[in-house]
This record gives sequence, structure tokens and C-alpha cells, in this order.
Amino acid sequence: MARYDAPSRRSGGQKQNTFFGGAAILAVGILVVKLIGMFYKVPLVNIIGAQGNTDFTNAYNIYAVLLTVSTAGLPVAVSKLVSEANAQGRRNQVRRTFQLALGMFLVLGGVSFLLMYFRADMLAAMMNDTKAAPGIRALAPAVICVGCLAALRGYTQGHLNMTPTSVSQIIEAACKLAIGLPLAWWLINKLSQPPEIGAAGAITGVTVGTVVALVYMVLIVLFGRDWAPRRSRDIPDDAGTIIRNILSIAIPMTLSASMVGIITMIDSSLVQGQLQRVLLENPDSWALYASFVDFAPLESAISAWKETLAAGASATMSALSAQVDKELAAQVAQSAAQDLHTLLESISRTLYGNYGGALNIYNLPASLMTAITASVIPAVSAALARRDRRGADRVAGSALRFTALLAFPMGVGLFILGEPVMALLFPSLESGLAGPLMSALGLATIFVSLMSVMNSTLQAYGFVNMPVLVMGVSSVVKIFTNYYLVVQPRVGIYGAPIGNLLCYGLALVMDLFIISRAIPRHPRFGDIFKKPLISSIIMGGAAWAVYGLSSKVFLLLGERSLKAALASGAAPGGLGGLLCAIDQAANQVLGLSRTGNAIAVLGAIGVAMVIYLVLVVMLRAISRDDLSLMPKGDKIARLLRL
Repeated sequence: MARYDAPSRRSGGQKQNTFFGGAAILAVGILVVKLIGMFYKVPLVNIIGAQGNTDFTNAYNIYAVLLTVSTAGLPVAVSKLVSEANAQGRRNQVRRTFQLALGMFLVLGGVSFLLMYFRADMLAAMMNDTKAAPGIRALAPAVICVGCLAALRGYTQGHLNMTPTSVSQIIEAACKLAIGLPLAWWLINKLSQPPEIGAAGAITGVTVGTVVALVYMVLIVLFGRDWAPRRSRDIPDDAGTIIRNILSIAIPMTLSASMVGIITMIDSSLVQGQLQRVLLENPDSWALYASFVDFAPLESAISAWKETLAAGASATMSALSAQVDKELAAQVAQSAAQDLHTLLESISRTLYGNYGGALNIYNLPASLMTAITASVIPAVSAALARRDRRGADRVAGSALRFTALLAFPMGVGLFILGEPVMALLFPSLESGLAGPLMSALGLATIFVSLMSVMNSTLQAYGFVNMPVLVMGVSSVVKIFTNYYLVVQPRVGIYGAPIGNLLCYGLALVMDLFIISRAIPRHPRFGDIFKKPLISSIIMGGAAWAVYGLSSKVFLLLGERSLKAALASGAAPGGLGGLLCAIDQAANQVLGLSRTGNAIAVLGAIGVAMVIYLVLVVMLRAISRDDLSLMPKGDKIARLLRL
């Protein structure tokens, strides 16, 4: 099969960019960004704790929704239209499209900034977390900057030049790490500020990073070859036509992309609200978290509040909220109702903070797929503009295959090693609580990753409204599931990831059905999914066995260390010497257990990676045609004897 090369961003006989060449550049950039993000978010959670992590997450969810509304569809629309104009040699059309899109970004970004900064308290209350307001304000300026960044990134990606996007993302992440993390540590440990202020300090690093990245992208575009004047005789379309074309693509894609952020925000608010409700109205739910939360203060606060109620009044969450709102409007400084509401909010922040820690890891695999989704649309659009249907189908099929090869092992690995991974990365969280949440979310990462690439494929083929319908239906399922599960006393917070599983699992099934009906020569899904799934299951079994064996070895070492310490403590010193020896032994065992868990987890991951790579090659889960779309792909295929 002839090699499919995407159109070059440079003229002449220079080597053209391949589809997976651009994806590889984005993938490397995203990998670096995620590694930096890991060095940022993991210690950050351990600095600001579960409650601070909830405040950070809620502020960021608000930001993500407004950011998506401002930027989600427009950069992809710019990328698609620029790619098509380049394929047709219309340089003036390219420049005019970019200029109009940039103006639209500025308007939307400005509106979002005003809402986040001046209505932060309202947005925080909407999330059932009033402590998130400082973080929302700290993020407000970033919306304008990221809007302009999105336009510039869409412009360069439309030329299939992914390097500026990757570098700017790395700049953002590096500033976030270098500024946000030290600022959060200083606020918490030196100034003894509460968790919500530490979260706002960490978020400030995000805002600074967007400013620096924007400066970089402006310089790249202004002084790059793509922006330099060239002779071109094409007459660009009028402004009205270009804006209509942009909006016809951007609005459905914005609705589709925004729906994920909106559902995440609604879900976050809903889960925290339902947690507070069931903790107040059904004390049977306390048993679910008895190992992680001290409920004695809550029991006292509920008793004190009930004494203030009128005879026969129901002690419900709606009654409590109404009383608190009434007292705040009357400027009552403090009351039993306000104390109870604050305590319920504090417990829900603790519980959701553990779930948020699992979400940090859950989002990693799906975000790595951004490299593929960002490359699918311009590459397929350019091929279709040249009427190269075969090349477009080939890119779409290979994109889905590479996604499956990455998503299945990551999802299975997180499912198998959920609790030990959380214990390794977030010692400040309760691994017994966060671990099961991580395992359930691990399976959901497979659905999210595949769904994202399929949505991009549908949009590239012109079915821009289908992903909106898919996400709309599946999101209703997610909200319905979480609303009823989280409030069940025996389910609680553990029902939150079930909503993710059902939502994105349904979305994936619907995407598979639509693609099989709408695209004539659609990929053979069985061939694409079967081999990566088999390889991942075998890999998961190996990881489970290696971790289980390793952890038992370290457990035996810990028991021997404890016995030896106790034996040495029986020497002179009496009871005091024995207690001292027990304390020292406990510290040794704790340190050994942490070290042992780290070694066992890393060992299991290392063995699993080797086994998976061997199985992928043996089962020929990747083809020579797929590799030919990558830089040096033919050489890799020969090396693997494909």
C-alpha cells in the first residue's frame, strides 16, 4: 500500500509530515507535560490534603467548563479549515480564517473572565464547596490567555506543525510546577494558611504558565514561515462566510466537548451534595467511612441543630440549606445550622478529595490520547479535501488501533493495581478509600480513550452533530446513576465511578454503531480490539501475580523486623523500654511497608510492560501499514519482522 503523507507545511521538495509524525510530536509533548504534571499534582495533593484537593478540583472544573466553551470547538474548526485551505493552496484564506477566529476567542475569553472573577462565590456555592472561591478567582485571567493560545495552536496544527503546541504545553506545565507548587507549600507550611488558600496558590501557577506560553506562541507565529508573506492569488471568502463556516464546525464540537466538562462539573457538585445529604439524613451511611472519618463531632452537631427545629419539622438537607441561607441573608454570624453545614461540607470535601486523587490518575490515559485526536481531524480532512478516501480511511483505522494498543493496558493496569498505586503516589490520602475508586475508574479509562478518538473520527468525516447526541444521551445516564447510587447508604462515594463506567461505556457502544453505519469502509472493530484486549488481560494477570508475591515477601520481612525489635526491647528498661522498642519497630515496619509497596508496584509494572510488548509483537496486533504512518515506521516494521 502506498504511503500516505499529509501535506507539508513548507513548500518545495522538503520531507512531508506524516500523520503519526505529528501525533508522535504531540505524544512526546503530552508525555512530558504529564510527567511534569505528576511531579506537580502528586506532591500538591500531599501538601494541601484531601480537602484542599477538593477545592482545587472544584475550581478547576469551573475553569474547564468555561474554557471549553471558549476554546473547544474553535481551535479544531481553525485546524480543519486551515488544513483544507492549505491543501487547496489558498494562503490568503488561511490568514483571514485565523484573524477572524482570534477575534472570536478574545470575546468569549473576556466574558468567561468576568464571570469567573466577579461571580466566584456563586460558582463555588453551586459546586457545594464554598471554599473553592479563591481558586476560581485565581484562574480567571487564564481563560483569556488560553483562548488566544487555542487559536494559535489551531493555526499551527492546521499546517500539521505540532511542535509549537507541544512546546507551549510544556512551558505551561513547567511554570505550573516551578511557581504553583512552591507557592502552595509556602502558604501552607510557612504561613499556616487553610487548604483552600494553598489550592489557590497552586492554581496561580496555572495562570502564570498560560501567560508565558501565550508569549511563546505569539513569537512563533509572527516569526515563523507560515505567517511570512507569500505570493498568493486566491481571494479569501468574505468575513461572514468564514465566520459561518467556523461556527458550523465549532458550535457542534463545542457542545460535544463542553458536555464532558459540564457533566464533570454537575457530577462533582451532585456527588458532594448527595454525600452531605446522606450523611445528614441516614446515619447508617457512616459505617461505610468509619475507618476514615471521626463521626463524633457530626453526631453532636446534628443533635444541636435538631434542638433548634420546630416540633414536627423534618431534619433534611433541604431544611438545613434553607435555614442557613435565611441566616446568612439576615447576617447571623454563627448558629447550630451553620456549624452543621460547615461540618458536612468538610466531611464531603475529605471524601471527594480521595476520589479526586483517583481522578488525577484516571485522566492521564485519556489525556495521552489527545495527541491522536488532535491529529486525526486535520489529517483526515486534508485527505478528504484531496478526494483521497482511501488515505482518510487508513488514517482513521490506524488511529483507532494505536488508541486500543495504549488504552487497554493502561486501563487494565489501573484496575489491577488501583490501591497500591494510590498508596504509592498519595500517602496523604486513604488508599483503602481511594484504591477501589481507582480500580473502577481504571476500566472507564478504556471507554473514554476509545470514545474520544471515535468522536474525532466522526467529526473529521463531517458528522459533527453525532458526538453531541452521543454525549447527551450517555451523560443523562451518568447523572441519573450518580444521583441515585451515591445517596445509597451502602454505596456512597463508591457509586461515583460506576456512573463513569456506564456513561462512557454507552457512548463507546453508540459510536461503534454510528461509525459502522455512517462510514462505508469502516475499521473492523473485532480485529482492532481483540489482540490488544487479550494481551492486556494476560499482562494484567502477570502484574497481579508479581505484585501479590512481592508484597507477601515484604510483609514477611516486616513481621521479622517487628519480632526482632520487640525481642531487643525486652532488655533492661522495663515497660518504658518496651514501649520505646514497639514505637521504633512500628516506624521500621511502616517504612518497610512503603518501600516494599513501591518496589512491588514498580516491579509489577515493569514485568507487565515487557510481557505486553512481547505479546503485541507475537500476536501482530500492529501492522506494517500502521507503522508506515510513523516516522521511521518502515525501519521499525523490519526490526519487528512485520
